[in-house]
Amino acid sequence: MPKMKSNSGAKKRFKVTGSGKIKRKKAYKRHILTKKSPKRKNNLGKDALVHKADESSVKDLLPYGGK
Repeated sequence: MPKMKSNSGAKKRFKVTGSGKIKRKKAYKRHILTKKSPKRKNNLGKDALVHKADESSVKDLLPYGGK
């Protein structure tokens, strides 16, 4: 059986933690930063976890990292 292909976009956007949860980056920190408060920008820089309802969809895109 040939190897399964991971989704290239998902490979770049998600990382799997040791416990099997999926980490993601937050949106809205690329531009128009002058009107955002320092506290908000700091929190946007931190990683977040993919919601449990969306986890299975992301794991399907990462056959070797997500299972």
